[in-house]
Amino acid sequence: MASYNKVILMGNLTRDPEKRYTESGTCIVTMGVAVNRRVKRQNEWTEEANFFDIVVFGNQAENCAKYLAKGRPVLVDGELQQRRWEGQDGQKRSKVEVVANQVTFLGSGGGGGGGGSYGGVGGSDEPPPLDDDDIPF
Repeated sequence: MASYNKVILMGNLTRDPEKRYTESGTCIVTMGVAVNRRVKRQNEWTEEANFFDIVVFGNQAENCAKYLAKGRPVLVDGELQQRRWEGQDGQKRSKVEVVANQVTFLGSGGGGGGGGSYGGVGGSDEPPPLDDDDIPF
């Protein structure tokens, strides 16, 4: 049986895109997207936010870093990827993120976010930075 992995999300950026480069010069941008979902609780409809981490590569990543900023609506077409690593405490960790094949900018954007560099490993629960081996092409 063949496998199929496709994700389409439409929501707002939860933070400015974070830009960095691999040793070979490929641009990688990470960003967060909040997607609202209507949920019925005790006969009352409410909005529930879900948060997803997005990874973008190459020229598209450069454009995301240049033109997107926190709060901007986007449409992301991509696939799920699970990364695994061992934390500083020796515990095995994993993280599921969306690797974007296409990011469509929605709505009117004010100024673009400047990007910046990847913050690196913030603690034992943070995955290690992406490198050339993580690029899906």
